[in-house]
Amino acid sequence: MVGVVPSSQDRPLTAAELVKQLTEQQAERDAALLSVQLAHAQRLGNMGWVRWDARTGEIIWSDHVYVIFGRDRASGPVGLAELAAYVEPGDEQALERLLATVGQGGAAGHAEFRIRRGDEVRNVRMVLEPLQAPDGHAGVHGVIQDITGRRRAERMMSESRRQLLEEREKAAEDRTVMLTLREAILPAHSGYLDLTRTRVAVRYVPAEKTASLGGDWFEAAALPDGRVLLAIGDVSGHGLPAIAHMAQLRHALVGLTMTGQPADRLLGWLNELVMHRLDDTTATCVLGHLDPVSRTFTWGQAGHLAPILVRDGCAHQLIAPRGVLLGATCDQPYHLAVTQLQEGDVLLLFTDGLVERRTRDLDAGLELAVGAARELPPFDLDAGLDRLLEAIGGPNPEDDACLLAIGMLA
Repeated sequence: MVGVVPSSQDRPLTAAELVKQLTEQQAERDAALLSVQLAHAQRLGNMGWVRWDARTGEIIWSDHVYVIFGRDRASGPVGLAELAAYVEPGDEQALERLLATVGQGGAAGHAEFRIRRGDEVRNVRMVLEPLQAPDGHAGVHGVIQDITGRRRAERMMSESRRQLLEEREKAAEDRTVMLTLREAILPAHSGYLDLTRTRVAVRYVPAEKTASLGGDWFEAAALPDGRVLLAIGDVSGHGLPAIAHMAQLRHALVGLTMTGQPADRLLGWLNELVMHRLDDTTATCVLGHLDPVSRTFTWGQAGHLAPILVRDGCAHQLIAPRGVLLGATCDQPYHLAVTQLQEGDVLLLFTDGLVERRTRDLDAGLELAVGAARELPPFDLDAGLDRLLEAIGGPNPEDDACLLAIGMLA
């Protein structure tokens, strides 16, 4: 009987052969996984690797380098000399300097330049270093990355910063114009005015935000008959339109005051002005006449917060007579109230920018203002207003404010 030698396929594998086979299979799987991971990393980083071997003439591009240059994979890679054909005019020197650095000095280098890929221009960054061999320079290898998205984002950020800077400069110019206009309309934004047996201090506090400068105004003036006109108000809106309307309203009041009419009649005329001449505008106002001799304050209001009276270290808001805001209707009359003042009293008129904040209720702001007003001294009102503003939280970032304080002297 002739013996038959079993083939390696028929006989069972030895333990060593089985281990070797499993190891080879695992190596193949690891290589395949590594290739997938490397390709994924190249896509995420939008980069690929290159190699130009000077001894063998071999040129190797990873797959993503073909994507970066928009070159067909079947056409194969190009040499260093042909690479310049892709570079945009004006950027050739950047590539030339890089190749000179790596080729002549044998040192690593990098360069950024633009390339043409179809109908679009791309920004690329190339990092090269020499291939070292015992017998000298053997070529170069390195990495090429498409950084178009990064440069586009940087340009967008730069443009955004430029626009923001322009907006800030324009806002500063607008604020200067508006404040200058207000100074022309309200020549005494701070300081005090001494009258017969009366001291008057005024303060205009601009909003911290330029766009919030509004139509707050005041008036304090001695009249020919010996009385003192006291008024404070606020025109709706912000910016130049509100300031322009405020100017018309205040100048109209100054003229109408010369008629000698009481506050309720003056408010009626101002209401007609707002209704018929100041389109899409409303305004609030407290308006009254103070007789320094009798210390009688006769006043009316149009939708405005009532003044605060300070007497003997106590403070409270006065009860306001009836009166709707200016520009609301022509059918509602304005009424008068008479407040008898005493020596040492302080009367504080103010606009809502003093007490209103987005972060607190109006009632809370009024409570703060009333509490701080208790410290107003009739002989040093100017400094007292500074302390009052500090006590209620400083300037309002969202709205400007006017204050008018009247101290009754001996």
